Amino acid sequence: MDGRRRLALRLRWRRRFQPGVSAQVRQVEKELGHLLFDRSGRSVTLTEVGEAVLPYARAAISAVEAVRQIADEFAGLLRGQVTLGLVAGAAAAADEFDLAAVLARFHADHPQVGIALSEETSEWMLTALRQGKLDIAMIGLVDAEPPPGISLQVLVDEPLVAAVVPDDPALTSPDRTSIPLAELRDRPLISLPRGTGIRGVLDRACAQAGFQPRIAFQAAAPLFLAQLAARGLGVAVVPALPADTVTAFGLRTLEITEPRLRGRVALAWRTDGPTSPAAAVVLELLRTTLTVPGTG
Repeated sequence: MDGRRRLALRLRWRRRFQPGVSAQVRQVEKELGHLLFDRSGRSVTLTEVGEAVLPYARAAISAVEAVRQIADEFAGLLRGQVTLGLVAGAAAAADEFDLAAVLARFHADHPQVGIALSEETSEWMLTALRQGKLDIAMIGLVDAEPPPGISLQVLVDEPLVAAVVPDDPALTSPDRTSIPLAELRDRPLISLPRGTGIRGVLDRACAQAGFQPRIAFQAAAPLFLAQLAARGLGVAVVPALPADTVTAFGLRTLEITEPRLRGRVALAWRTDGPTSPAAAVVLELLRTTLTVPGTG
């Protein structure tokens, strides 16, 4: 949208709505006997009385919204917006579970609700959940126990593997299926970025083994990591890949052992529950639809 069109829309909005709002504010000022806004300068600012009244005005607006939500619940109508975060590893899980189909089903039942999707690191999303910036998130897990104030439902739990080209030195025999973590000490590794669950698992395991991983390449998509490994650029540390993908890329995969590393993706939400009825419905739909094969 160009500048002239934005200006035209702004002026149209002001002509349509601002006089009515200004009249209502002046009516409130008349009833209170105090000015709420200082209009003497080029910009309008709150007066001292306006500053004092502001918290009560916000509380009144919140109360009206709460009343509207309750009325909508009785009418079976949901409104508003639900914020859902995805980490790179969770995006792959979303494809596996057909997240788009689940959201389409929700939209068909509740067309008045918008869904805002964002892709971030797991660390960022956990903070955003606690702060209320996100309602729900699909995150990669580092720890076995959920962080304080956060509830989890594990969606994916699979071994991490080292993906290598067929002539890689790690393939000491044609029948080899695993590789101790210590053997990756001096190897160039291809990994997800910091802040993701799989990278957190890798970094922690290497630290406990007494070395720092040598990260040669990092990217947000596990399949792209496998493609880099297929070019002979290093050892890709990724979740277990489908057999057809391994074959298509011309790779061999070795399960990482001593210790065995796991890649886990989980649905996460605040333990005290989402704040909006719409988010609560989305969460329940995701929890009942997205399940680990064999556990649902």
